[in-house]
Amino acid sequence: MERKYQYALITGATSGIGYELAKQFAKNGYDLVIVARNHEELKNKAEEFKAFGANVISISKNLFLQDEVYSLYSELQLNGISPEILVNDAGQGVYGKFQDTDIHREINIVNLNIISVILLTKLFLKDRLHKGSGKILNLASIASKAPGPWHSVYHGTKAFVLSWSEAIREELKDSGITVTALLPGPTDTDFFNKADMNGSRILEDRENLANPEQVAIDGYNALMNGDDKIISGFKNKLTVAMTNLATDDMAAYRMGEMQKPVTEK
Repeated sequence: MERKYQYALITGATSGIGYELAKQFAKNGYDLVIVARNHEELKNKAEEFKAFGANVISISKNLFLQDEVYSLYSELQLNGISPEILVNDAGQGVYGKFQDTDIHREINIVNLNIISVILLTKLFLKDRLHKGSGKILNLASIASKAPGPWHSVYHGTKAFVLSWSEAIREELKDSGITVTALLPGPTDTDFFNKADMNGSRILEDRENLANPEQVAIDGYNALMNGDDKIISGFKNKLTVAMTNLATDDMAAYRMGEMQKPVTEK
């Protein structure tokens, strides 16, 4: 395997789709900057990725906080590292009716899912534009395509990520920098547990959850191809196609029925 001597900066790289994406980059000759909050998890995953021959830099940051996003990029610049690829994977949700959920937690989710993403992308672009090359992969979701009762803030943040990604892709079309949005559906990761969503109907049959490795492969290939977006999985493509044909009210109703608690009549 030929080393590319280029760094991929990946947030949320110690679990789920972010971890699988980091593996894809390491297997394909990229060096890694992996970012997460847990020092021990970063250390363990760094050793794993090094086994593929990658140089790995681990940086522990709390991306709920703007100052930590800025300090992340400052540390890279101080060490003379200019990532060729940015993967904005880190994200969370919170489950429940909006009237009942914790507003402070939801503000944190907006900070992580939107604010940290646009800040990191802004810093990446300021670093890469004069070099005339770079690739950005933003984790959207099929949640970006429909209103999401019982998971409303998460769906709203992902709708932002998709719309914004498509907008800046157009702005950057002559810059040498591409922007790709990855739209997975429900995937077998710890996301649902962190979102307190284990009681949702969407998890009644966990065998229907996507394999995070396959989602990562789809995202990696789309990024390398310079595609604008990729919906991972045939079933999810059908779901999005049906959503596109439905009225907003109907799309919200269907999503609400899919996501409401198993105990809810």
